[in-house]
Amino acid sequence: MPTIVKKKVAAKKVVISKAKPAKSATAKKKKLIEAPKSKPVQVEVIKGEPVKRLLITQPKPVEGDRSPYFEIAKRFKINIEFQPFFEINGITAKEFRRYRIHLHEFTAVILTSRNSVDHFFRLLGELKTQMSSETKYFCTTESIALYLQKFIQYRKRKVFFGDGTTKDLLNVLNKHIEGESYLLPCSETPNTEIVSHLKKNKFKYFEAVLFRTTPSEIKHLQLDSFDMMVFFSPSAIEALTKNFPKFKQKNIRIGAFGPTTCLAVKESGFKLHIEAPKHGMPSMAAAIEHYLKMIK
Repeated sequence: MPTIVKKKVAAKKVVISKAKPAKSATAKKKKLIEAPKSKPVQVEVIKGEPVKRLLITQPKPVEGDRSPYFEIAKRFKINIEFQPFFEINGITAKEFRRYRIHLHEFTAVILTSRNSVDHFFRLLGELKTQMSSETKYFCTTESIALYLQKFIQYRKRKVFFGDGTTKDLLNVLNKHIEGESYLLPCSETPNTEIVSHLKKNKFKYFEAVLFRTTPSEIKHLQLDSFDMMVFFSPSAIEALTKNFPKFKQKNIRIGAFGPTTCLAVKESGFKLHIEAPKHGMPSMAAAIEHYLKMIK
């Protein structure tokens, strides 16, 4: 039987210097990104066999990408393989027009993943429309907020982000209820916590499905050869159970990103070892690294 050791690990305190007020009128218009405070993390660690092979159920990062997974593989001397468990298909501009809404009329956008960012700006291009320079963007993590730089002139927008948890993002949203009209770009399985919060607190918002996910054909994989598997969407769990109906978890550690994915893992009868995001661990890579340190 593996030994369960509980450790309370305090996240490193990040000190963020406040920008000094600029003298020029142009500089005064620049908006700072709100950064959250880190809090202690309660972690359950399972001592057992070391992780030698890790399966990431996403496409392999493009060559030259400074992916943290490459650093993890090098640092902990493990083999990381990438295999997407589902395909993402964006809706067309024709399909979107059925919503009978106009994107530029929204004053704020909630972005919960890079996929939502990609397909939101893809549709803007296909519809030949632009968002106002005063549009506010609310992101679940800092990495998603920074990813916006691929599509917008970052310094000219108002961008806010949480510490990776839905709860923290909701706290940020609560400060911007009045006078805002929100758009929530999502897949067919949106973040239920966010949707429930928007309804309960009477936000003015519209939930728009901009992309859909379909399970991939992955029967060629030898799942028993992996020590850990990491999932990022309920669709990936669906693909697992569809392709391997007799799959037994046994000693395979499972990690999941996002509340809906974590719930899908548990509802499928699997044991969840790594749950992200959490305070101090806003990304799946950070959660994996933390776990590997704890079992080392």
